[in-house]
Amino acid sequence: MRSITFISILIVSLSCAGTKSIMKSGKLNGTWVPVKQEMGGSSLPNIAFEKQKLILNDSNYTVIAESVDKGVVRCNGDKMDIYGKDGANAGRHFTAIYKYENDQLTICYNLKGDSYPQSFETKGNPLFFLSLFKKE
Repeated sequence: MRSITFISILIVSLSCAGTKSIMKSGKLNGTWVPVKQEMGGSSLPNIAFEKQKLILNDSNYTVIAESVDKGVVRCNGDKMDIYGKDGANAGRHFTAIYKYENDQLTICYNLKGDSYPQSFETKGNPLFFLSLFKKE
């Protein structure tokens, strides 16, 4: 369960340099902490993510959880492709959608990486992970 949570946070923490609007503006750069997470339609308890952080710096991300994970994020519109370079997710590719509203970042990941989620709903999708972040 912690590995899945870590993977999800890692994906969420990615920034998307070279994309339109919010990504180009740099508003996502900084340190993000999760305030809510769910997987497969079930909310995760706060203790599962209370010490996690996502650090975004342009197209680079760092996720701090049980271990440290680093990689690259590429965005196209509201879609993200997350590529793990160092850490537990090295060599892995995750797909996600994201939105930035009211100073909060929401990312919905498909941990299988074979398609993008169509909405920010995880119910009925055991490999979909959703994380809601606020800036530290």
